[in-house]
Amino acid sequence: MSQFDVTIIGSGPGGYVAAIRCAQLGFKTAIIEKYPTLGGTCLNVGCIPSKALLASSHHFEEISHMAEHGIEVAGEVKVNLAKMIERKQSVVDQTSGGVKFLMDKNKVTVFEGVGSFEDATHIKVTKNDRSSEILESKYTIIATGSKPSSLPFISIDKERIITSTEALKLPEVPKHLVIIGGGVIGIELGQVYLRLGAQVSVVEYLDRIIPGMDAALSKELTKVLKKQGMKFYTSHKVKEVTRNGNSVTVKADDAKGNEVVLEGDYTLVAVGRKPYTDGLDAEKAGVKLTDRGQVEVNNHLQTTTPNIYAIGDVVRGAMLAHKAEEEGVMVAEYLAGQKPHIDYNLIPGVVYTWPEVAAVGKTEEQLKEAGVAYKVGSFPFRALGRARASNDIDGFIKILADANTDEVLGVHMIGARAADLIAEAVTAMEFRASAEDISRMSHAHPTFAEAIKEAALAATDNRALHV
Repeated sequence: MSQFDVTIIGSGPGGYVAAIRCAQLGFKTAIIEKYPTLGGTCLNVGCIPSKALLASSHHFEEISHMAEHGIEVAGEVKVNLAKMIERKQSVVDQTSGGVKFLMDKNKVTVFEGVGSFEDATHIKVTKNDRSSEILESKYTIIATGSKPSSLPFISIDKERIITSTEALKLPEVPKHLVIIGGGVIGIELGQVYLRLGAQVSVVEYLDRIIPGMDAALSKELTKVLKKQGMKFYTSHKVKEVTRNGNSVTVKADDAKGNEVVLEGDYTLVAVGRKPYTDGLDAEKAGVKLTDRGQVEVNNHLQTTTPNIYAIGDVVRGAMLAHKAEEEGVMVAEYLAGQKPHIDYNLIPGVVYTWPEVAAVGKTEEQLKEAGVAYKVGSFPFRALGRARASNDIDGFIKILADANTDEVLGVHMIGARAADLIAEAVTAMEFRASAEDISRMSHAHPTFAEAIKEAALAATDNRALHV
């Protein structure tokens, strides 16, 4: 029987990062992954492949609009979807291979198979050929991630009625892609196929897209995507999805009960994700699950069984790869007797459309609900020299600061490179900076980051310089 100090079940960003940190701290470490490739949902059918397709489709869109830059493209610009998806897969393979390299480098033992508990200290690894072996582990970290959710009345056939997994490898550009769900996944994949020539319709139950983010970001992204040709049906409740050959019909009712019928050749169900614990046999180890199917944990991410921990999508909180990574490091260091800490308020959220959307801290809606007195500073990208130079003028940066102390409470942005710019806001808020602090920092000119300084100036006695 193989014996380990720490065994991680699941090799996604949370799992493999936890394995690396455990190994760095001197633990004899193993990781169990049921698929042949490491990296979990994020690397294989989530973050990495979707960003590869977003990048490729963005290049196509840019090339198609080069005339205004004085660049003439001879002949018609065409999409080779098969080649685009082939490149996406090569990016996935390289990234997954990189994780395997890191496991070898850090002397983490990798087991391929389904990990399930026999008891609190023994884990069975069942391989594809149904053979199995038992591992003994002093500590276990559950990092089994999540899987796409659906609606009870929808039958996903993975051909025409699909999830995000199938949307990453379609055999053709849809004529009309109907997306159920206006969250991050649906909007990102919707823009991919919109750029490639598809008609895209988004049906969202709530009154706005990306509903978890500040309402101003939702409003601006909706405006930009409508300008690009995407259609939205917010405050619509889907009630029926049926397939007839290569056609899919989606029926939904608006807020007044009026029926809307959409006909498409593909329907993407993007109504969120749910924790994945199938086959884990958590009850054998005394690990309790919540009513929502999440693994119940305390503030140290410890389950109801003291030597077993859980991280990432399978526990409470935002389902974000970087959140899972931070939790993986936190558990490893906690096991080593250190005192790590995560400020969940400072974990940023990003939507990788173009313009990109990013945010950290409190939204205006949250501050109003909590009764916090705050002030707002906002700066539009179109007033930024760098944005005009590259013709990326959509969007703005908004800073929310405490009305009394000037401490930055939230930063919300939509615009070019927002996914990278948000790191400055996270850093500032980690050190409890004031809007005045940010406004006094020198930002290189011309850069997109200048918009952060200008927004901070706007929040500080309305002192923005370039509007």
